[in-house]
Amino acid sequence: MGSKRKFTIPNNFVIVFWIIAICALLTWFLPGGEYVKATDGTVTFNQIDNVPQTYQLFTSFFKGFEKGAGIIIFILVVGGAFWVVNSNGSIDVGIYSFLNKSKGWERFWLVRKLGVNNVIMVSIMIIFSLFGAVFGMSEETIAFAVVIIPLAISMGYDSLVGLGLVYVAAHTGFAGAMLNPFTIGIAQELSGIPLFSGIEYRFICWIILNVALIIFVLRYAHRVKKNPKISPVYNEDKFWRDRFSEEKSHVEHITPKSAWWAFGLSLAGLIAFSVVYPTTSLVIGKSTLTPMPIMPLTTVLYALLCWRSLRKSVHFFILQLLGFTILYLIVGVMGYGWGIDKIAGLFFALGLLSGLAIGYKANDIVKHFMDGAKDFMSAAIIVGFAGGIIVILQDGKVVDTILHGLSSTLGSYGKIAATETIYGIITLINMIIPSGSAKAALTIPIFAPFSDIIGISRQSTVMAFQLGGGFTEMITPISGVLIGVLGVAKVPYAKWIKWVLPYIIVLIIIGALLLIPTVTMELSGFEMVPATR
Repeated sequence: MGSKRKFTIPNNFVIVFWIIAICALLTWFLPGGEYVKATDGTVTFNQIDNVPQTYQLFTSFFKGFEKGAGIIIFILVVGGAFWVVNSNGSIDVGIYSFLNKSKGWERFWLVRKLGVNNVIMVSIMIIFSLFGAVFGMSEETIAFAVVIIPLAISMGYDSLVGLGLVYVAAHTGFAGAMLNPFTIGIAQELSGIPLFSGIEYRFICWIILNVALIIFVLRYAHRVKKNPKISPVYNEDKFWRDRFSEEKSHVEHITPKSAWWAFGLSLAGLIAFSVVYPTTSLVIGKSTLTPMPIMPLTTVLYALLCWRSLRKSVHFFILQLLGFTILYLIVGVMGYGWGIDKIAGLFFALGLLSGLAIGYKANDIVKHFMDGAKDFMSAAIIVGFAGGIIVILQDGKVVDTILHGLSSTLGSYGKIAATETIYGIITLINMIIPSGSAKAALTIPIFAPFSDIIGISRQSTVMAFQLGGGFTEMITPISGVLIGVLGVAKVPYAKWIKWVLPYIIVLIIIGALLLIPTVTMELSGFEMVPATR
């Protein structure tokens, strides 16, 4: 008898190709349709001819690369920059130093009781969840994953735990957001209700979702810690284990002159920015804080800390560069509305300054940068390929048909059932349109007036949109961020789905339960009031 063939998990590219093929097949059987918005703001659905996709199966990738160009370039730049940063083992040195210092935390009774590793992981998850809840962190998680995954590996866990600490945490916060301008802000604006109203209940929802996040990640982390080989990505993590070698934990207590040049150039640049931008107003949602001298203060702090680190080792100076890069990323996003292009530029500058500090010549910096970009190439390419999925559906004129078919299932349900149905529909729509702003523009003009008809508040509809538009983003292959971060982490999509799906199901159930009080209780901000438009 012949031996049975062992099932092998398809490559991410294979999975994406078959999804595109299925979508192309759907364009032959689904009728075409489009939503048309009238001058008075009403939205109607019109049936039009569909456009069956044939050879577009092979050309959709090109448009996918065009649509995902920003994320693709961002991945390559971040990969190149981090390769330069860690070419002398600076990140590894930082991780070892952090772990050695964290052992001293055990002298505190509470930390000892909870466990040092647990405290570290929970702290990281809360921080990234807040980032997702406040300013909608998404693409930025790709850059942070490069730092957090090696930290998780060094603590005895795996890359899935690393992704849980940064990517899953940020997107859980994104779903339970309180001030996210890309979901709540746009949806409430389109619904004609006060911006960021209902924040009190949203804060409660955010806490509940984070409890689920912490339980999920810590339970799995403890299992992997006891037996690393039960990890579904044990073989894939060899890449990270090999990179994180004991040899790189050695600190060379030397500081080349070039490091002082890098310090001088970066300090001069920050001083110039401090003169041009003496005060900065951080924007949290639609609230603008009082202008503060953030740039001058951080410049002084940068000068003091980097001077101190340069007297120790170039490793610690590069770590300071990395730390302040992350700080300025947050200031740039919250204070100046930076997009992914400026964030990529920030990391590019990090790579150049790190190379100069180490003492590399220009050609050496280019070589290390290209090595990093090559290592991240598959992560970048898969983003373009995955973009072909929505291209096929849009060009086939069936996206709005799918939306209309889902929304028409609402029928004449009761208030709770109707709210839950809206939530379910948005959850499904999120699988093909993960963009929060695009999804809001397509669905809120339809569901907001409908909520008036069935007697539920528009705030409840926005809440259903918010929760439904967050959870499945962590599993849809159309999400360029998900595909990108999995590529960076070296985690196969199929293994990711098997690991994270139980958590997503739990979140969907929790989300459904959290919607019930918005209909049955008199919550602040969820009252039935006339919309402003």
